[in-house]
Amino acid sequence: MPDIFTPQDFLQQPGPILDVRSPGEFAKAHIPGAISFPLFDDDERAAVGTCYKQQGRDEAVELGLEFVGPKMAGLVKQAKALAPKASTEAALRLHCWRGGMRSSSVAWLLETAGFKVSLLEGGYKAYRSWVRETVSQSRPIWILGGMTGTGKTLVLHALAELGEQVLDLEGLANHRGSSYGNVCLPAQPSTEHYENLVAQEWDSFNPNRHVWIEAESRLVGRCRVPPELFEQMEKSPVLEIQRDSAERIALLETIYGEADLQELVEATQRIGRRLGPQNTKAAVEAIREGNLAPAIALVLNYYDKAYTYDLERRDVPRFPLTVAGLSPLETAKALLEQVSQREATA
Repeated sequence: MPDIFTPQDFLQQPGPILDVRSPGEFAKAHIPGAISFPLFDDDERAAVGTCYKQQGRDEAVELGLEFVGPKMAGLVKQAKALAPKASTEAALRLHCWRGGMRSSSVAWLLETAGFKVSLLEGGYKAYRSWVRETVSQSRPIWILGGMTGTGKTLVLHALAELGEQVLDLEGLANHRGSSYGNVCLPAQPSTEHYENLVAQEWDSFNPNRHVWIEAESRLVGRCRVPPELFEQMEKSPVLEIQRDSAERIALLETIYGEADLQELVEATQRIGRRLGPQNTKAAVEAIREGNLAPAIALVLNYYDKAYTYDLERRDVPRFPLTVAGLSPLETAKALLEQVSQREATA
């Protein structure tokens, strides 16, 4: 018999995680690091579900067995490739949607083939409840603020290199959080999968140490920051790094200098109503000429106003820090020194 674990314990068990849900379910969202190991393909799953609703459980089970029978040897062979035997039984973790027949059936098959199998109690549905509980757990947070182009993401990475706990919401979302945020980046995950990624990071942090998070709105591109986490962020103090316009423009030129010009034009046009027709026209013309600096300057006027409005509406302590001329690593060290000073006098 397979061992059955709650989500928290299941995640700590050895062996790869095999998700036996359909490919479509897996593509929507899954446990980070899991491997798609479908018992049914999407059409088969739909057929079994329809059969269950129209004819009943017994008929649906029979139809499922018709689908699964020819696959059994292939499933075992695939599992052996994923978890080759060591000196003891190869360990595998399995789950389906509710921890029902799909995972139980595959667990029986793989145990018969000699694997040590762990099952997720309640399946992926229970894991999603664990995600909600995890992102609602309290952590001491420092919000890293700063206008567009101050290099906040680079500073977050430098803080991580110095051993700080960092939650990179933009990195997990594959988006920089503006109209230009998806330029030169891969496709975004679904909001559900984004929440899974955030929960995995959040669970890994020491609850007695600060976590650094960049100031964000509720949406990072199309990904929604988990509301439970966003509520904590809204109440956390802000350390605001400041650079002059020339430095900011130069940094943004570096980031977007290799981007496709048409992508930049389209991103600019998406905020055309906010920029105004004249500024939009001027920015687009500059981009098409390959002259990014004046276009960036025009766009920063809009983003600076939006950033200032968002920050001022928060009733939290704000601590500005001028970092002109400092590298990301030097900036990170300066931030840590300021935090140390404030905590010493608190």
